[in-house]
Amino acid sequence: MNISFNELRHIKHSLPTGSISKIANNLQVSEQTVRNYFGAAKYEEGSTTGNHIQPGPNGGIVHLENTTILDLAKKMISESEVVQTN
Repeated sequence: MNISFNELRHIKHSLPTGSISKIANNLQVSEQTVRNYFGAAKYEEGSTTGNHIQPGPNGGIVHLENTTILDLAKKMISESEVVQTN
């Protein structure tokens, strides 16, 4: 899947507080690995996530080989929006 870097960062910044930890616990990976997925680059503390970034508009294009973290993030955002509207 391809997504702009800016869109990926927007999704990360839209996550409810504590979501990085919840995603990491759910997938049994480090929190830094989840942060790296969303564009951080502290690989000495977390693992790589199979993302490939190509230069371009909107921060470039990120090719995600695995969308599990992205799917969980979008679900958490959607669920938090439902709670906020009730």
